[in-house]
Amino acid sequence: MSDRYQLPREEMVAKQIRARGILDERVLTAMRQVPRHLFVDSALRPQAYDDYPLPITGGQTISQPYIVACMTELLQLRGDETVLEIGTGSGYQAAVLSRLCHQVYSVERLNSLLPQARKIFDSLSYFNITAKLADGTLGWPEAAPFDAIIVTAGGPEIPPPLLDQLADPGRLVMPVGKQEQQELCLVTKKGGETRTEILAGVRFVDLIGIHGWKN
Repeated sequence: MSDRYQLPREEMVAKQIRARGILDERVLTAMRQVPRHLFVDSALRPQAYDDYPLPITGGQTISQPYIVACMTELLQLRGDETVLEIGTGSGYQAAVLSRLCHQVYSVERLNSLLPQARKIFDSLSYFNITAKLADGTLGWPEAAPFDAIIVTAGGPEIPPPLLDQLADPGRLVMPVGKQEQQELCLVTKKGGETRTEILAGVRFVDLIGIHGWKN
């Protein structure tokens, strides 16, 4: 069946992602494959491949395509990893990850978002994504350790349970700081030691735990 969004996806990758320095071919292929327009409201589908975030249910957003690709590339996935995502949201980031690793575990705190994301995963046969409603600041201890962790919401610090659940070696990406001034951080764990790099200024919605942990 013809996909009328194939050309916009190709242009998104060429002009917004590759042109801005994302060079991992596996990430670029995943961004070409995953139908981003299915993860936004039908009224916004004409804008699905534009270079900015879009609103979704619950006052949340689907991140700008470049940011999704950037955070994904930082994880350096090769195909056999188990990945934890905090903040399922629309489901788009988990869908991209699912094309690049063995298994994705995704945690969402808003019940208004999770059923729709699951429905899209099933419709696309993305069966290597497992998602649940829970406090993302606590991670998913039953499935740990994780080779990579990605947090798609910002907070004042990286929640300690996530650092504990990160495998050694492992990589974690999260925006850290107050909502108006966040920095994208990459944490690498190797040989029992962790190293944090500050990469760029970003702006994400707040990471809010069930127990009130937030900015």
